[in-house]
Amino acid sequence: MSEEIIGKIKEALSTVADPHMGISIVEMGIVQNIDIDENDTTVAKITIRPTNPGCMSAANIAMNAKMAAEKVDGIDKVEIVVEGHMMADAISEMVNK
Repeated sequence: MSEEIIGKIKEALSTVADPHMGISIVEMGIVQNIDIDENDTTVAKITIRPTNPGCMSAANIAMNAKMAAEKVDGIDKVEIVVEGHMMADAISEMVNK
């Protein structure tokens, strides 16, 4: 079931475009990994890595990715992990509140 959910999440994330390039964050390779934890609830942990470590849109991309993934049937919670950005920890904390 995890592979099916991961496919649905990728599909949902493909609707999120990098605001500067106008290309899907999936196509650009910004989405690095999607893990599914299926215990009492189904949690999707999505790792994103902006193309630029100082990208001013990283928080916006992270929030849009979270909102898109939350719409996927079968997902109870989404956690976004930002890597490779100078404010990665702060963005991850803000998006996951």
